[in-house]
Amino acid sequence: MAKKEDDKKAKPKGDAKPKGDAAKGGGKADKSSGDKAKAKAKPAEGGEERKVEPREAGYVPRVRARYQKQAAPALTKKFGYKNPMMVPRLRKVVVNMGLGAAVQNPKIIDSAVEELRSITGQQPVVCRARKSIASFKLRENLPIGVRVTLRKHQMWEFVDRLISFALPRVRDFKGVSPKGFDGRGNFTMGLKDQIIFPEIDYDKIDTTKGMNISFVTTAKTDEEGRELLRELGMPFRQ
Repeated sequence: MAKKEDDKKAKPKGDAKPKGDAAKGGGKADKSSGDKAKAKAKPAEGGEERKVEPREAGYVPRVRARYQKQAAPALTKKFGYKNPMMVPRLRKVVVNMGLGAAVQNPKIIDSAVEELRSITGQQPVVCRARKSIASFKLRENLPIGVRVTLRKHQMWEFVDRLISFALPRVRDFKGVSPKGFDGRGNFTMGLKDQIIFPEIDYDKIDTTKGMNISFVTTAKTDEEGRELLRELGMPFRQ
């Protein structure tokens, strides 16, 4: 009997298994530690999180509303369209930035992608060389430019920012030359640098980059395309 009592006393207390609530408590402790870890992973309430507010259900861009209320009736009256579908409209806008200097400095492509994304609000596509040209030290598949094609709301918003904010900031601006039509109602204009857009930070610019902006319309003649863009607010030179 004495030996059995000594064996019971000699057993360590840690070997005893927790029973009942004690066993459940261990699981609760693990859950609470996991919740704390999740709480730490969440950003603080006063952080610099950027919240994008959704657009209203009946939102219409300002230039598109101008087209529907002013431009379309004016074009119908001037050219005598019998069907509303005959009225020319803006189909898409293509912004192209050619970078010949990227042959020597490929890092220019990265900065051009960031700047064009800020200007248009859409991810650009990198354009690559189709064939090698030894005299220009150009190799096939080498990135030499970036391009963005805008449609619908993004197209109308870009046209609004271009006419209202960017073009008035051009130095010694005397109007847009009307000679950029291609004979089928489409118009292309050029800009010498990207600084005129308010989305560009002047301190972060490495080099000035020009760009071409093409307005693709459904007009059949240059006269119809010119009147369409003029009604939308394009300041053509007299």
